[in-house]
Amino acid sequence: MSPTIYRQGEYRFFFNSREEIRMHVHVQTVDGEAKFWLEPLIALADYYRLDSRELNKIEVIVREHADEFVAKWKSHFSQ
Repeated sequence: MSPTIYRQGEYRFFFNSREEIRMHVHVQTVDGEAKFWLEPLIALADYYRLDSRELNKIEVIVREHADEFVAKWKSHFSQ
């Protein structure tokens, strides 16, 4: 199960249930995917088929919505 937690333009942000315990968020675009750690610092963890310009745009969105993503992570994984 991969619940969508946020959408902005072509970006879909989601969690993969039962993946790993370190807090992170995935983002999918028409061109590729990325994964960002949410703790202890926001940082790019992995990516596929995205260039640095696109990754920078996504990171800005992750930083802007980090508190929301963390709250949704805690809500989702506490169930």
